[in-house]
Amino acid sequence: MTDNQSEINWKRNVWIVWFAVFMTGVAFSEILPFMSLYIDTLGHFSKTELTFYSGAAFAVNFLVSAIVSPIWGKIADKKGRKLMMMRAALGLAITLFLMGFTQNVWELLALRATQGALGGFVSNANALVATQTPKDHVGRSLGIVVTGFTGGQLIGPLFGGAMAEVVSYQTLFHLTGFILLIVFFFIWFLIEERPMAAPKVSETGTPITWKTLPKKSLLVSIFITTMLIQTVNMSINPIVSLFVREVVHNGHNVTFIAGVVAAMPGLATVIFAPVFGRLGDRIGTKYMIQVGFLIAILAFVPTAFVTSVVMLVALRFVVGISDSTMLPAIQSLLTRAAPEGMVSRIFSYNQSFQSIGSVMGPMLGVAIASVFDYRAIFIISAIIVAANSLLFYFNVNRKYDLN
Repeated sequence: MTDNQSEINWKRNVWIVWFAVFMTGVAFSEILPFMSLYIDTLGHFSKTELTFYSGAAFAVNFLVSAIVSPIWGKIADKKGRKLMMMRAALGLAITLFLMGFTQNVWELLALRATQGALGGFVSNANALVATQTPKDHVGRSLGIVVTGFTGGQLIGPLFGGAMAEVVSYQTLFHLTGFILLIVFFFIWFLIEERPMAAPKVSETGTPITWKTLPKKSLLVSIFITTMLIQTVNMSINPIVSLFVREVVHNGHNVTFIAGVVAAMPGLATVIFAPVFGRLGDRIGTKYMIQVGFLIAILAFVPTAFVTSVVMLVALRFVVGISDSTMLPAIQSLLTRAAPEGMVSRIFSYNQSFQSIGSVMGPMLGVAIASVFDYRAIFIISAIIVAANSLLFYFNVNRKYDLN
């Protein structure tokens, strides 16, 4: 541990960041269950129009975030990750609060795009923990951060759905903005960050940029790995309730069961991510990722043939276990591969690829379901995971020693 690391309470940092990303996960996800219903109150739309605008409201956030995230990452490397977390929290608080005042769907879409443009909170949270934590504790610490955001995303829809029964949609947007304002003050007063280090220089003595970045092919391979993981994770989202209805043969409680099925991967991630993050620190992060690929394949293939809800719930839980092995490990690999003066930028690029996967996944799921059927989504997902595993093995495992 360096002197600088001993000057700050990095353990407290981890738990404050955990709380911040947990509340952010709640804020982001609590509005999703009623987004289409809220859009329906903003005009008189046909079923096709409502579906289109609902999809657009979901996608525009991720598309803009994918474009803008690297810009915020570059600024974070110069000005500090804490400042960028505060900027994102305050900007998102204002944006979400204003969504409660929208008068038409175009205003809502503009604010959703603004939400994406002001993002970068989670990527900078990861970068802050990665740079302020001793190297031999990075995996476990990032695993803890993963559980915070994932846990918030699990609780958010339940909280949002319950509150929507009590208050108006507009009030819930205002409440969400208030939650992020609380996050802003928590970061401001409680997070510690060491002074920014001088930018690393290349062998020629000039500051390292993306063009002169060492191990560029390694980082691109990790970005693609992240994108494909997110693609298969999100592919089931548009049809989860329809698939559950098929499995239960139009039985009762389809909505409730679909919610349980959707929650299983996140629940497993909350339970296992810190454990596997700590294990990755001990045995090697890139090996944990390969194990995650194998577990995912073993989960996706049988899911295509499930005949009961119990089997479906169990296999979706296993998908979450695979995420638990991969997500903290990927963040740790990024930390090891990124020069100190570019950590936030590298995490932001990774966030951009993850956002692209968040858009590609639902589109892929809908396309496969339209051409084949719901079950084919899981077979195609297994094939994508297998291809991802081979890409990672040949471009990372065999070429680099980062453990």
